[in-house]
Amino acid sequence: MSDTQPIIPIQDEPAIYEIRLKGHLDARWADRFGSMTITLTDTGETRLIGPVVDQAALHGLLKKVRDLGLPLVSVNLVGPSLTDAANVKQ
Repeated sequence: MSDTQPIIPIQDEPAIYEIRLKGHLDARWADRFGSMTITLTDTGETRLIGPVVDQAALHGLLKKVRDLGLPLVSVNLVGPSLTDAANVKQ
């Protein structure tokens, strides 16, 4: 049995996340989500996508979502860079 721990790479750049919410987020709340891009979809969802520096920041975003009362549909890691975010389908 080994006491070694797996090596987890440290990212130099924030990871890109996509958060989907059921319902449309009112524009007055946009400033709460900093650098996240907010898209209102034709299917009645709000799509937040952008850089998240670490897991603590992700949990902070999810807390804001909870406080707004909009149901959370999904949270997806899009990729480690903004280029990956541009490739996510609308």
